[in-house]
Amino acid sequence: MRFAKLCLAPLAALFAAPFVLAAKGFAGSNLYYAAGLSAADRTTLLKGLQSANMKVLRVWINGQSDSDIKGTTITPFPDVEPTTICNGDQSCYDPTILNLLDTLMVEAHSYGIKLLITMHSFNALEAGDVYGVEYGTGYFYEQTYPQQAFDKRLQYIMNHVNSQLGQPWKELSDYIFAFEAENEAMIGKGQDYIEQHQQWQCDRATTIKNELNGNTGIIVTTGGESWMDESVQPNWLTCSSLDAIAIHAYGTGDYATSAIQTYVQRAQAAGKLLFMEEWGACYYTTDNNNCPTGSVLSSSQRNANIKAWASQISAAGLSWMYWQVLPNADPHWDTDFEIGLVNDPSWSTLQAAAQAAGNANAAFDFSPYLL
Repeated sequence: MRFAKLCLAPLAALFAAPFVLAAKGFAGSNLYYAAGLSAADRTTLLKGLQSANMKVLRVWINGQSDSDIKGTTITPFPDVEPTTICNGDQSCYDPTILNLLDTLMVEAHSYGIKLLITMHSFNALEAGDVYGVEYGTGYFYEQTYPQQAFDKRLQYIMNHVNSQLGQPWKELSDYIFAFEAENEAMIGKGQDYIEQHQQWQCDRATTIKNELNGNTGIIVTTGGESWMDESVQPNWLTCSSLDAIAIHAYGTGDYATSAIQTYVQRAQAAGKLLFMEEWGACYYTTDNNNCPTGSVLSSSQRNANIKAWASQISAAGLSWMYWQVLPNADPHWDTDFEIGLVNDPSWSTLQAAAQAAGNANAAFDFSPYLL
């Protein structure tokens, strides 16, 4: 998640994209720091998601030093490469976050939920993690060595053996919905840069696909970008290693059914899956994609926005994942799309929208990858 200028999608095509016979959509949520949740908060979150028929929870693999994020008390944890680029040295990696996610994925499975594993984030790179310190946000995507070392990180994560199940993650298709190399890769570099370096995404997807070694039960996807058009790059649609294209969008023009259908048609023509991995409804009266602070929107209007936008996304045939459902009351800190499971006047609206998404006709069939 990151914010940039509002970009309206192109005008809709004359005809809507066809739906897949008998395919239904799904809904899910993001919680990037979920690895640090207490046992009680894990239960609260998973029960809440289950009650909304949400099927996928997206989590990130990066360190968290704060013990309080969005009002959620967590146990801080390091990144898998906390102090240096490990480049395949097994003794260098720190498996703490992976061990925490071992527990979460097993518990999530019991609630009918799979994890979407994001194995790095541009946010961490830009903030100066080990790759950011050494290569910045340019050389990281441009030079051979950081790409090779980063591929070793992806392989390490995928080969981590779940401490409860005794199998490496790359074999756990009953627990893992998808792998993606990075959240919003290159997003801070601008759309022109992303367009010029599309191969980075395909190369990382090839690393992931090769590591899966024929396991087709886990999707390989992108990590989204700032808006619809930036998220759907043409070379990604022709990359054989990418199964799905993930859209991130917060500008309301990108929520229009007719605008989305243009991209649905492109993905269908390319034989790719397409889904809305991040979207949200701002808590404030500011533009929806400019949501750091401001006057509080009325609950009735926010609920109307959630209902309308979720319905529009589903009507275009896309499954979607909300940013984010919290296992606690939302303290409304900083950028605020979050909806809490505790005393939040918008939770019941999002819950109903997610349930409706699971019954909506879909343009893409994700059923083989869901519980």
